[in-house]
This record gives sequence, structure tokens and C-alpha cells, in this order.
Amino acid sequence: MRDIRALSLDELKDFFAEIGEKPFRAKQVYDWLWSKNLHSIDEMTNLSKDLRDKLSQYFTINPAAADFTQKSTDGTMKNAVKLHDGLTVESVLIPTETRTTACVSSQVGCSLNCEFCATAKLKRMRNLEVAEIVDQVALIDRQSKEYFDRPLSNIVFMGMGEPMMNYKNVVEAIRKITKPEGLGMSPRRITVSTSGIPKMIKMLADEDLKVKLALSLHSAIEETRNEIMPFSEKFPLHEIMDSLKYWYQKTGNIVTFEYCVWGGINDNDEHIKALIKYCRQVPSKVNLIQYNPIGEGKFDHRSIESEEKYVRELTKAGITVMVRRSRGADIDAACGQLANKTSD
Repeated sequence: MRDIRALSLDELKDFFAEIGEKPFRAKQVYDWLWSKNLHSIDEMTNLSKDLRDKLSQYFTINPAAADFTQKSTDGTMKNAVKLHDGLTVESVLIPTETRTTACVSSQVGCSLNCEFCATAKLKRMRNLEVAEIVDQVALIDRQSKEYFDRPLSNIVFMGMGEPMMNYKNVVEAIRKITKPEGLGMSPRRITVSTSGIPKMIKMLADEDLKVKLALSLHSAIEETRNEIMPFSEKFPLHEIMDSLKYWYQKTGNIVTFEYCVWGGINDNDEHIKALIKYCRQVPSKVNLIQYNPIGEGKFDHRSIESEEKYVRELTKAGITVMVRRSRGADIDAACGQLANKTSD
């Protein structure tokens, strides 16, 4: 039976017309599904019992819901989100004193092969549907209100999967999350993080979504980046930069470069100079991310001294740089650690 959330508002109107109902019923149902994130047709209380029964004959709702939640000592919460077909993804609630951020997944597993990422070790099973992405956001919004007495404020597509490899559903989910008839959240508080697929970055720029863009870079030297992110051989750094320039030209939003510093990999002056040169090509800032070990020895050596040198040299060059401390590492909820360990 088809999930009713797969229908657009116009398709719902057509359905109600076919069964002899007023078109305004479609808007009522749409509001239950996307604004209120309701998971039960029977609870649509402004519809008659007969109409609810009729809807249930044609449609179902396949919710994505927290099957298990872990809490970190720093307040971070990780959800194992069970999907209707038994598969699992993970989403993370990250609280600070002033805001709550949802880190959401876009794929079951991942399409890419970054050597330092636990999620990349998982086989990509499938893309998430629009409703499954929205359900993660609605779930964390409810958790934020329950545990921190405030609504969700920020969303990052930095969970399991490469958002650009599930482009259509991610874009539609963002529309559902941001439209007044959906969850009504600000698009300017949403960040899409990608490992760098130039064609899709340009497409996203053309969508006029008003979201932010982050690029998982980790080295501005082609050879090194290809070693730690093998898929990137298909997407040279100069092509990625062309797409980032296009992004800035179309949106006016600066690019955030996500960057881990590893001892023996990218912790020398050559890599720092290469990053500065790359950053200067487009309005941008750098987030130096604390690496979270996943048992791959060559990446387990965080170079704190070199990280500090990156900060000094980037700042000296006039480039904004922030050091992002790890959150939720004790429950494998930090960047690069999502690997469905809670779903066994």
C-alpha cells in the first residue's frame, strides 16, 4: 500500500476529487502530514470517521521513528531511527547553551569511500525517502523541546550518506522542512555538507533554497585528497572550486570548508599553504574538526600542534577559522562515527 506522504498536494486534491470529496480536504490532510508530522490517519480529527476509513483503504503511513536513543555525558543524543523496511539510520541532537542542532542522515550507508569515516565502511543500501528525512528533523525537534525546553534551531545534513547522491529527495525534504505549510523552519539555519560533486553543487545553487553549503575538504593537495577520499579522483579540486564559485555567485553565501588535521598526512606547511591558496579563490571560512578515531591507525594521530599552526596561519592570511570540538564521541555520535552500532 502506498505511503500517503508520497503524494503532492495537487495529487491529494486529485484523489479527493476522484472519491467525490471537497478539494479543501487535501489541505487538511497535508497539514496533518507535514506541519504536524502526524503518523496516523485515524488521528486526523477534522476528517469524518468514514473519510478516515476510506483513506486507510488506499494509503498507509510508514513512519521513521527512534528505535533506540543514547545520551552522551555532554548532552548529545544519538537516535537509531528504524525505517519501515527494517533498515536503520542514525541521527544526532547536539545541544549548546543557545541552540540545538539536528544532524540528519540522507542514505542508509554511504555511496562514497572516505578512508577516515565509519559510515563509509557501510554498504549503501538505499536512499532515504523525503518523509524519512523530515521525520528525523521532527523527532529531534520534539526531543529538543522535551529535554532542553526549546525548539530545534539548526539542521546539518552531515549524518549518514552523501546528500548530493540523494539529491532530489534531500531538496524536497528541505522544502518540506522550510515551507510555512511544512515544519516552517528557517532555510538559513540549514547546512548541506558534501564531499564535493561539482555538478550537484551547481544544481543546488540554482534551487534558491537559501541554505548554507559545507565542503568536506581535508586536503587542498590533489594527491593527498585522493588517497584519503578515493572517490575524489573523479572530481578534481579545480572542478570543485569552479562549482563553489558558481555557488557563491548564485547564492551570495560563503562556503565552509570542513578540515581534519592528521599527523603524518596533512600536518605540514605544504598543506597549510595549499589550503590558504584554495580558500582565497572563493569567499569562505574553515572549520577545523576534531577527528574521532574509528580504528584506522593512520588516522588516529590527531596533530594538535599542527592544528594550532593551521589556526595561526589561516588567521594571519585573513581567513576565518573555527576549531570545532567533538561532541558525543563517547556514544559514537561524533563526526565520522555513525555506523549503526546501536542497531545490532
